[in-house]
Amino acid sequence: METIKIIIGKTKDLYSAYAENARGIYAGGDTVEEVKQSVSNAIRLLKEHNTGENIPGILKGDYQIIYHFDTQSFLNYYNKVFTNVALERITGINQKLLHHYATGLKKPREPQRKKIENALHKLGSELLSLEL
Repeated sequence: METIKIIIGKTKDLYSAYAENARGIYAGGDTVEEVKQSVSNAIRLLKEHNTGENIPGILKGDYQIIYHFDTQSFLNYYNKVFTNVALERITGINQKLLHHYATGLKKPREPQRKKIENALHKLGSELLSLEL
């Protein structure tokens, strides 16, 4: 199965997205949900209105979509799920610095981005192993 990687970024006014590895897939919206719907629409329209040779090969077979957020977009999108207090607890990064990342005042270096990503993946793994 192929993977289409969608890059999501936050501009001043909205979220925008594009496929990193499939030409012709672009999207935008006021929310991430709108962007995801716009991505689905872009793929559908690309397949419906193009001939076989104009459709990226990745769309001709089975594929999955993954969404890649920049840190600012992630923190803004999930701010109702993860408070800075909670993120500080799982990442070890102080709240003030997380706030700077969320507002775009500062951009995290690669080790900080990885620290956030790894902490979230660890939390996800723990949650997947739970039964209630």
